[in-house]
Amino acid sequence: MRVPRFEPFSALRYASSVDLDSAAAPPYDVLSTADVSRLLARHPDNIVRVDVPGPDDDPLRYDNAATILRAWESSAVMVRDRAPSFTLYRMRFVTEDGVERTTVGVLGALEVVDEGAGGVLPHERTTPKAKTDRLDLTRATVANLSPVWGLSLTTGLTELLIEPAEPMGRCTDEDGVVHTVERVTDPARIADIGAAVGASPVLIADGHHRYAISRTYRDERRADDGRGPWDLTLAYVGELVASQLSIDAIHRLYAGAPYSQIQAELARSFHLSPAGRIDAGITREMVGRGALCLVAPDRTGTWLEPRDGAFDGVRSLDGAWLEHALDGVEVDVGYQHGVGTVVDLVAAGSVTAGVLIRPTGIDEIRRTADEGLLMPPKSTFFTPKLRTGLVVRPLA
Repeated sequence: MRVPRFEPFSALRYASSVDLDSAAAPPYDVLSTADVSRLLARHPDNIVRVDVPGPDDDPLRYDNAATILRAWESSAVMVRDRAPSFTLYRMRFVTEDGVERTTVGVLGALEVVDEGAGGVLPHERTTPKAKTDRLDLTRATVANLSPVWGLSLTTGLTELLIEPAEPMGRCTDEDGVVHTVERVTDPARIADIGAAVGASPVLIADGHHRYAISRTYRDERRADDGRGPWDLTLAYVGELVASQLSIDAIHRLYAGAPYSQIQAELARSFHLSPAGRIDAGITREMVGRGALCLVAPDRTGTWLEPRDGAFDGVRSLDGAWLEHALDGVEVDVGYQHGVGTVVDLVAAGSVTAGVLIRPTGIDEIRRTADEGLLMPPKSTFFTPKLRTGLVVRPLA
């Protein structure tokens, strides 16, 4: 069994004088143009100045991002660690059902392996996505700006991360999630953490495209410069256990076929019954019923309960069931997190119909790793999202 390298590095961090509440940001791929403008107005050195360079028609935007990052370091807006370290990353948050939770993972440099080589494993099929933006930004800045999210199969990793380390900053995001980072410099603890993550494969939970970019960048740099820091990439790694994960569903949106046709096709594989007007609590009832829910333009739902034998030979995942049930139907599929957003989009006519699905369980995620399987695209939505800017990994 191949296992990955996981190493400390000299992190680039905002100086202690910088307000992280104002300078850190959500991941680049969830930000609108308005979001970026709002973040820049909050702090002139917000990380989006580098991580989301623009406008798109500016041919120098990546060079400008690199210039800004270098200026931040030379002026001590950001400061590079003197020695390699790991960074503990804690999140404290309240779930939809009102339970307060705390999770912890570790930021380090995870080995970039060839596709199919083992050690670092994908967990779902990815949808086509333009990759030149992140690649061009990496080339220009020579840095990993935001982490891949990995799940370690090593039992007991969490126990190595529980003890506090040197505080390096804290911020609270728009959803009230408290993000805290702590630097680990003790050589013995660094060795223990590195050995634990490196003892088992790591499953990519979020950031498949970023990891693919790291592979392309590694190959480019190796061709010119041989082996180096580009052989690894910035990653947050947490243990694959229920206590350390909060998983929401990513629901399905359908367009290109009328609602009546979609409903009729689904009726071949599911028993249909009225679910009434949809509210935010419906996902809990879905889990209890073992059902999906079809969303109509009038904001009402229809329970979708699998017919006996309809999914024999199909993996027991809601996304896989829907792919099977609608196979051959000319329909465009979209993906959306959040029950309310799905209902609003269907009611507004932006899409023909929506189907609410249940969150994927820990057992299915582990089965994916153990059996080398791939889930359908957008099967899992890991929350809360990590903040960008708390740790940057320079590659030079």
